[in-house]
Amino acid sequence: MARTLKRIVLKFGTGILTQPEANTLDHAQIDRLSAEVAAAVHAGYECLLVSSGAVGAGLMTLGFPERPQDLAGIQACAAVGQSKLMNLYDTAFAAHGLNVAQLLLTYRDLDSRKSYANAGNTLNRLLGEGNVIPIINENDSVAVEELRFGDNDRLSAEVAILARADLLILLTSAPGLLNGGELIPEVGNIDAVMQYAKPTKGKLSVGGMASKLLAVKKTVQAGIPTVIASGRAPGAIASIIEGKSVGTRFLVKTA
Repeated sequence: MARTLKRIVLKFGTGILTQPEANTLDHAQIDRLSAEVAAAVHAGYECLLVSSGAVGAGLMTLGFPERPQDLAGIQACAAVGQSKLMNLYDTAFAAHGLNVAQLLLTYRDLDSRKSYANAGNTLNRLLGEGNVIPIINENDSVAVEELRFGDNDRLSAEVAILARADLLILLTSAPGLLNGGELIPEVGNIDAVMQYAKPTKGKLSVGGMASKLLAVKKTVQAGIPTVIASGRAPGAIASIIEGKSVGTRFLVKTA
């Protein structure tokens, strides 16, 4: 029996939230992506966002020409940028009659049984309101895990499992997983395609396709189908929800 699609986790990477040639958030992109998420919510889906971009927002404010290499510098950017990022989301979703809620997590929260349960209860309560979009980010101002685990890729997988999501959508600057420039539309065995992950990443991001595939492996093993697609393609979110061939869809093994 096909799994009913109801709860969706969407991960927005730094590369699709910032202007490609500048250290600044792309306001038009955030407005468009928020409008697409709002449309899904109004259609009856429960949507949670895992959003990067706080460090990128802080770079602009502090006047840094590029992402700092030192931990204190990165955390300073995150501390300044997180409120600016949330303000943009708040304005964007308010235009569609929706509210936003901020959750900042560290991996200690996910490793602690009590904190894990509390986070899950909070998410369920927020989604139960019907007009609230939980927006989740790693607590970059105090945590160091992002430096090891990528641009919130692993966090999005952890959140999808925590929230018992029916689908995880990773929106990035790439059209999906590529093999020699050709898009791979569907993957049934993730181990067989790990070789296609390239170590490239954006100027402001810290992820890359390798970290995304590791996240995907975690979610599909938990029974959550996952899609990697371009966040620059208008209408991608609706098309993915409708089951259309967009990006690369990673299938869950069935017995």
